[in-house]
Amino acid sequence: MTRHAAPGPGPDDRFRVLVVCTGNICRSPAGELLLRNLLVGRLGGREAARVEVSSAGVRAVVGSGMHPMTRRQLAPWGLEQRAESFVARQLDGDVIHGVDLVLGANVRHRSTVLERFPHLLDRTFALREFARLSAAVDAHALPPDLVKRGRALVDAARARRGTIPPADDKIPDPMGEPEAAHHEAVRLIFEAVHGIGDVLAPRRH
Repeated sequence: MTRHAAPGPGPDDRFRVLVVCTGNICRSPAGELLLRNLLVGRLGGREAARVEVSSAGVRAVVGSGMHPMTRRQLAPWGLEQRAESFVARQLDGDVIHGVDLVLGANVRHRSTVLERFPHLLDRTFALREFARLSAAVDAHALPPDLVKRGRALVDAARARRGTIPPADDKIPDPMGEPEAAHHEAVRLIFEAVHGIGDVLAPRRH
């Protein structure tokens, strides 16, 4: 199977991450914003820009803004303004073009992505699943270059599928639930994003 058509080395080389949930108004935009914010904090804006983070929904509320209850949970990171400008979009062929890593809010989102785009099997995970697999990777063995590191991390995580004890990788859908559910979803997302960031962009000493 031919691996995805990623851009060749050069000034426009990017590692592309897509976060997916159902409506693209709660969990996946939170994952997008939190991961981007973590990378900027760890790497600085210029280097972090080499990782393109976006999101989409398998049944997106296209054109809608982020759910206000989820948006409020991003206040501790100062992301409210960015969240206010978010616009939901549908998962389609244009969205997945050139993607290096797809992270579903739940295992069922991973399954839906693969039903529609089976060629993404080698780079599609549930978000919390990828965080668990990443934690088992020897970060010191990954390349120092950010884009190469990201792609090597995806390969290493894929190789560890089935070798890590199963866990509850679900991030419950807070849609229609009280604010506490939105808080819990964002907590789980941040925990997973932070774990991934510790391998992709370790803290500088």
